[in-house]
Amino acid sequence: MINRIIFRLIGNFILSILLTIVLIFLLFPIIWICLMSFKTPLDIISVTPKFVFRPTIQNYVDLFTTATAFGGGVRGGFWNYFRNSFIITAGAMGLTLLLGLPAAFALARFKFLGRSHIAFTFLTFRFVPELSIILPLYIIFQKIKLYNTYIGLILAYQLITLPLFVWIIRVFFDNIPRELEEAALVDGANWWHIFWQVDLPLVRGGLAAAFILCAIFAWNNFIFGLILGAQDTQPLTVGVLGFMSYEQVLWGQMAAASMLIILPELAVVALVQRYIVQGLTLGALAHQ
Repeated sequence: MINRIIFRLIGNFILSILLTIVLIFLLFPIIWICLMSFKTPLDIISVTPKFVFRPTIQNYVDLFTTATAFGGGVRGGFWNYFRNSFIITAGAMGLTLLLGLPAAFALARFKFLGRSHIAFTFLTFRFVPELSIILPLYIIFQKIKLYNTYIGLILAYQLITLPLFVWIIRVFFDNIPRELEEAALVDGANWWHIFWQVDLPLVRGGLAAAFILCAIFAWNNFIFGLILGAQDTQPLTVGVLGFMSYEQVLWGQMAAASMLIILPELAVVALVQRYIVQGLTLGALAHQ
């Protein structure tokens, strides 16, 4: 008995070490960027990588105080790009909620011709490479005066957020027992009351998972902001390019900006990780 306990402890210890090594390997790019954000320019361009150095917060200070940030842009350029990212992401997710929730509910509960094909078509929109549609989308936006506007980018971001949101939430609606809805119908409720008062409270976990996943995809998008927006509306992911010029690359400020971009995502994901895992699991097991 004692030998079994010892072997089990040794096995758990070895497994913990292996998992730690794998975790460090997967997170190494983020760790390296974080270290770079606290280095001086001399430490960054050193011939041999430096893991031991005197940290500095000057790179973070320069983001908000110097005109060299974002390729010589106006002071406060970081805040401008951050504001653009927030407006576009918030607007895109608001429109996705408005359109996606009723669409997912209809696909899950109402029977009509081609329902399964429509649901799969929604998902295929998410698989289409952005580069394959960006040129005609750019021409259309130029024609209808949506280029370099928040509304245009919010509409374009629906190609990223809406299909995934509808697919995930549809699975959660499918897993609600129909007996609850039938009981509500017997009590005189209509489908609007069933959707708002019965089903929606039961899919809050899935709603959180789908919302966070789609918001992360929207926040990290690069192509739409680069092609369909200009300096007035481009998000942070495009603004980081401003640290690169023909004269130099501001590695420290670029790393600092990258950390400030991903920190909100890491914080939100850590808070709702359980809901995200639950949503992905139900999505993978749907209709098997």
